[in-house]
Amino acid sequence: MAHAPQFLKLVNEAKKKIKETNVPEVKRRIDAGEKLLLVDVREDNEWANGHLPGAVHLGKGIIERDIEQRVPDTNTKLILYCGGGFRSALVADNLQKMGYHNVESMDGGWKGWLEAGLPTAKG
Repeated sequence: MAHAPQFLKLVNEAKKKIKETNVPEVKRRIDAGEKLLLVDVREDNEWANGHLPGAVHLGKGIIERDIEQRVPDTNTKLILYCGGGFRSALVADNLQKMGYHNVESMDGGWKGWLEAGLPTAKG
C-alpha cells in the first residue's frame, strides 16, 4: 500500500519519540516467557480475519478512550501492532503522552508476522 506523504510525515515524527521492536524480537520475548501484553490496534475486520495469539484488540479509533479501563497500570509492558507498524507507531506516541511508560511498536506488524510463518489466531 502506498501511503500518503503527510501520513508518512506524521508516522516518522512519532517514530522519533517511541521505542520500536520487530517481529523476530517479539517472538523471542514471547517464547522466553516475558510478561507483556500484545495489543492489536487494527480495525475490527482486520482483527476478525486473524491476529497474534494472546493479543487483545483495542483498535486505533478507540484505544485512547478505552486503554485506562482495560490496562489501568501505566507500567504494563505493551507491544502494539497493526498491519505494518505505522498506525501502531502513532498509537504508541499517544499512549506515551497519556503516561504509559513501557510501550513499543512492532515494526513489520501483522504482515511481518505472517511472512515469518508464525502462528496466528482467529475469533
